[in-house]
Amino acid sequence: TGFVLLGFHDVPELHLLFFIVFTVVYASIIIGNMLIIVAAVSSQRLHTPMYFFLANLSFLEILYTSTVVPKMLEGFLKEAAISVAGCLLQFFIFGSLATAECFLLAVMAYDRYLAICYPLHYPLLMGPRWCLGLVATAWLSAFMVDGLVVALMSQLRFCGPDHIDHFYCDFMPLVELACSDPRVAQVTTFMLSVVCLTVPFGLILTSYVRILVAVLRVPAGAGRRKAFSTCSSHLAVVSTFYGTLMTLYIAPSAVHSQLLSKVFALLYTVVTPIFNPVIYTLRNKEVHQVLCRLLHIKQTET
Repeated sequence: TGFVLLGFHDVPELHLLFFIVFTVVYASIIIGNMLIIVAAVSSQRLHTPMYFFLANLSFLEILYTSTVVPKMLEGFLKEAAISVAGCLLQFFIFGSLATAECFLLAVMAYDRYLAICYPLHYPLLMGPRWCLGLVATAWLSAFMVDGLVVALMSQLRFCGPDHIDHFYCDFMPLVELACSDPRVAQVTTFMLSVVCLTVPFGLILTSYVRILVAVLRVPAGAGRRKAFSTCSSHLAVVSTFYGTLMTLYIAPSAVHSQLLSKVFALLYTVVTPIFNPVIYTLRNKEVHQVLCRLLHIKQTET
C-alpha cells in the first residue's frame, strides 16, 4: 500500500547538515525564480519572447523542485513514507516537468538562434501566438509522454520490499520493486527517453553552433566576448541537465552504484534549477534595472 523513501540513509550523521544546506538551496531556487517571474510580468520592457520563455522556465523550476525537495527534506528528519498512488503521482508530475524543461530549453535555444542570426525577421518569426503555441506544445507533449509511462507503471504489482533506495519516486528504483513483468514499461520508457532527450539536445547544439558561427563573423571585441560567455554558460547548464538525464534514463548501466545515481539526480533536481536563474537572467542588466526599480517603489510606498 505504500513505500518508504530511504534517501541518503547511508550517511545519517550528515542528515542535519544536508537538511540545512538543501533548505537554503530550495529557498534560493524559489526566491530567484520568483524574482524572474515578477520582473518579466511587471515590466513592459521585458514583454519579449526571450523573457516570456524565461518566465515559463522559472515557473517550471519552482514546480519541478517543489515536487521533489520537500519530501527529500522530510527524509532528513524522519522516515519519509509515501503511498503507492502518491509515489506514482510524484513521478508523473516530476517526470512531466522534467520533460517539459527539455522541450522548453530547446525552444529557448531556437529563439536565441533566430534573434541573433535573423534579427530583421525575428519579430515576424517569433510573434506572440507562435510563442504561446510553442510553450503550450512543450507542456502538453510532456504530460502526454509521462502520462503514458505512468499508465504502464500503474499496471504493475508491487510486493515484497517496500523501501525505495532513493530520495524521490524515480522510475528505475520503483520498477525494481515490481513483482509483475516490467519489460513493457522499461522498453517504452527507454524509447521515449531517447526521443525526448536526444532530439531537443540535438536542436540546442545545432542552434548554438549556428550562433557561434554567426558571432565569429563579427569583428573581435566586447560583443563577441559577451556572446561567447553567454553561449558557454548556457551550454554548461544545459549539458549538465541533459547529460545526467541521459545517463540515468538511456544508459543506466553506466551508473554503478545507487549513491552515484542519487548524486546524478541531485544535479538535475537541485543544482540546475539554482543555476538557471543566475545564468539566464539575474546577471542581465535589464532585469537588474527592473528589480531595482520595483524594490525602490516598494520602499517608497512603505
